[in-house]
Amino acid sequence: MPVLEKEARERFAAAPSRVDDGPEGNGRLTAAVAVVLLPLLAVEGVTLLALRQLLPVHLFVGALLLAPVALKLGSTGYRFARYYTRAHAYRVKGPPALALRLIAPIVVVTSVVMFASGVALMIAGPSYRDSLLPIHKVSFVVWVLFTGVHVLGHLLELPAPVRAELGPEAGVAGRSLRLMLVVVAIGGGVALGLWALTYAGPWQATF
Repeated sequence: MPVLEKEARERFAAAPSRVDDGPEGNGRLTAAVAVVLLPLLAVEGVTLLALRQLLPVHLFVGALLLAPVALKLGSTGYRFARYYTRAHAYRVKGPPALALRLIAPIVVVTSVVMFASGVALMIAGPSYRDSLLPIHKVSFVVWVLFTGVHVLGHLLELPAPVRAELGPEAGVAGRSLRLMLVVVAIGGGVALGLWALTYAGPWQATF
């Protein structure tokens, strides 16, 4: 009996630290995905300067972004859900700044509309340009404005969790899982990018 009681106390003592790791692990995953997204978004932005010449790159990178963006929305959405369902560790960590919380729904909605309209436009082909391209363009403009604020609001927070995650000792459980999620997102994105290139022909012909 004393042995069983000792094991029970040890499990109870260990439980809070595992729970408290949740927000830190979630933050590290979010930061890692953000580090992947930033250069890809920069490349996608550059393609707009010469879209006719760089259309295959635009399609490839745009489709590649789908998986990392989905992972980013998943990690931030998880934090949102845990905070508002009053999970103790997430309540202790606290929410993002008020301004960032206010623009978050706009960032999410415009991200979904922009990428969904882009994929629909790519698959449907040039014949649907008049109906789908305005949606893609308008959502992109709104997305750039609000996502720019979002990025600036979190930019200074990125180095610390990334350095901690890449250190010799993670200090937070789940590093292998987080790494796997990021690698799978990148790999899945590359596969989607290669798939997107198969739709480049009709668009290049219109140019």
